[in-house]
Amino acid sequence: MNILVLVKEVPDMTKVKFDCEKGIVDRSSAESEINPFDMNALQAAVNLKNTWGASVTVLTMGPPKSERSLRDAYARGADRLIMLTDRRFGGADTCATAMTLSSAIKSMGSFDLIICGEKSVDGDTAQVGAEVAEFLDIPHAYYVENITDLNENEITVSVENICGSRQTRKLKLPALIAVTKNINSPQLPTVNRKLKSLEMEAQRMGLDDLSCFISEEDTGFRGSPTKVSKIEVPEPTRRESLIIRDDYQKFCEIMKTEIFKSRR
Repeated sequence: MNILVLVKEVPDMTKVKFDCEKGIVDRSSAESEINPFDMNALQAAVNLKNTWGASVTVLTMGPPKSERSLRDAYARGADRLIMLTDRRFGGADTCATAMTLSSAIKSMGSFDLIICGEKSVDGDTAQVGAEVAEFLDIPHAYYVENITDLNENEITVSVENICGSRQTRKLKLPALIAVTKNINSPQLPTVNRKLKSLEMEAQRMGLDDLSCFISEEDTGFRGSPTKVSKIEVPEPTRRESLIIRDDYQKFCEIMKTEIFKSRR
């Protein structure tokens, strides 16, 4: 069984800055890491690898420095690393990103299962995985919190509580699933895998390698139907709070005082 994991390198969102005039994230302002939700996707693939003896390929799209995240993915259990990197891919929205990723997947050959995180912490759109599945014309399931069954022909998954109901879905392979953080806890890499990952090099692909499946007009900023006109970062606000000790009598007195103030 061949499993493909889609990962994205994202900046540390607690430290990153925004270019409000250009409407973009200044990715150079903070250290980068694998998107946390994609870490769960990778762990799900590695778990299936350990059970089925599957092969795990990790694919990312980004600048050359993204290879660091791919090496981290190898240290955590991936077998093959592929990086889409080309200046012409820059500025892509979710649609152009998904079209580029799906074109790369077509050029790489067939996969039985594609796994990704439900969303990225820098965009928070939860769109790319579903769009990739649509471009590949394969079934997909989002918000997967458990893989209950898998065989050569189909996969059965449990989807988290949506609108008051939990769903079980069965998809014919090949298929794509987008997982939540409830599906597992990512494991730390072993020392041996970490050391070996330092020697790994990812296979690089650019637009010219995908020319049979996509044109330059469909990639990057030029191929993006959505444009960000402005970014507004809200000013931080400080909330007032009360610390109530384990003293019921004092708690009652404080609450009476607060209620009296609110009615004035």
